[in-house]
Amino acid sequence: MNRGRVLSRMDWVFSFVGLLLLLFILVPLVATLFASSPGEFIEGVADKGVLQSLWLTFAAASVATLIALVLGIPLAYLLARREFWGKSLVQGIIDLPIIIPHTAAGVALLMVFGRRGLLGEPLASVGMYFTENFAGIVVAMLFVSLPLLVDTARESFAAVDQRLEGVARTLGASPWSAFRRVTLPLAWRGITAGSVLMWARGISEFGAVVILAYNPKTISVLVYERFAGFGLSSALPVTALLLILALLILVVVRAVLMPRRRKERPGRGGMR
Repeated sequence: MNRGRVLSRMDWVFSFVGLLLLLFILVPLVATLFASSPGEFIEGVADKGVLQSLWLTFAAASVATLIALVLGIPLAYLLARREFWGKSLVQGIIDLPIIIPHTAAGVALLMVFGRRGLLGEPLASVGMYFTENFAGIVVAMLFVSLPLLVDTARESFAAVDQRLEGVARTLGASPWSAFRRVTLPLAWRGITAGSVLMWARGISEFGAVVILAYNPKTISVLVYERFAGFGLSSALPVTALLLILALLILVVVRAVLMPRRRKERPGRGGMR
């Protein structure tokens, strides 16, 4: 049977509208990538300050992601598998950083982790600071990007058939053993994808980082500082580098980590 069909007028209209949206996203990105010559790009990204800022950003995002894995996976499993009073409230709290303006998130974090904040003041007395410090960058990245990991992990756990856990329990496995040997291996792909997305979101964070920590400068703060201090031409090479990194991250997440859909072919076994 030939499954091809002629596009209707509605299909053409929807395709045109979708194309406009794609162009709205692509044109500024492509213009940024080609705004600098190859020489200017290499000179801009090879600067010592850019490389230091880049490694600092990667390190802070990695630490934030590791913390989220340790603290977020248990919560994601409970949200996927258990019903309890206030579950919707907990899910809403987890998703709050997505809708809060990130400059406002930075102010809120400053009230807690600033030098005179709820936790910042007692911790400062023992020599632990979050303003003008690597720890503040990690806290800011963790706060704004945590929902990506928890939500993705929750959906991954929910997609695992609970009957498989039940079989493991009937064979003598403890709840922890069933989670470690059955559920976690089956949900690893989604958890890994969520971790990469959280890591990437942390790299791009600006508002919360610049208010809570500012220094040492992450790559997003460096782009803003170069733009404000030296103009557009100074910020373009670093911006282009960030766009290339974002594209590579998306390729990894979608092509490697996300499960691929297999096309159904008429087989020998007939219809299932």
